Amino acid sequence: MILPIELLIALVVWGTFVGVDLVSLPQMMIARPLVAGTVAGAILGDIPTGLKLGVVFELLQYDILPVGAVRYPEYGPATVAAVATAHASAGLFGGVTINVLRRVNSSIIHNAAARLESGDPSALVRVHVGGLLRDALRAAVVTGFGLVLAWLARPLLGGALSVRGAVLLAVAVVGTALAAGAAGTLRLVGRGPNLAWFAAGLAGGIGATIWLR
Repeated sequence: MILPIELLIALVVWGTFVGVDLVSLPQMMIARPLVAGTVAGAILGDIPTGLKLGVVFELLQYDILPVGAVRYPEYGPATVAAVATAHASAGLFGGVTINVLRRVNSSIIHNAAARLESGDPSALVRVHVGGLLRDALRAAVVTGFGLVLAWLARPLLGGALSVRGAVLLAVAVVGTALAAGAAGTLRLVGRGPNLAWFAAGLAGGIGATIWLR
């Protein structure tokens, strides 16, 4: 099944907002997979699928902080593409484009250094607006690329996996996500008193959940 053009446009627009939000503007946390996936599911009329994949991707990306010059996969557009694939039934490319964009922005800032240091407001506006527009274009391209891969992969996945294979794959993906989320949590919490407090809070939350049920 090929998605209607209006849904594809809506997904590309949403993926663009998600990609720009990661670093450039407005950083409202809509780039988080939980939000990106749920809204993508809503666009497709399949919120449960969007929510489920959003949770899985959120666990995989839990401890990734897009700050400084750190390298990271772009999880927002990848989540949008994954939801589209699952509804009808990528992050590496996004990470590469982020590094390319950083180099381009650095070159542009270097060329405009003299005007920026002189306090030229027009130069500052051009640098900032240009950076935002380039990031928006990059995010749109990444989302479109992911949707194309999703469309190409859909028949392969649908024909190659039996029900048992699909269940095993789902279990493996969820298990990997849980392991990544747990490892990320432990890295953030650290050792010592923080870990003890975290363990106490986790035990209390599990106990309260069991008691309420």
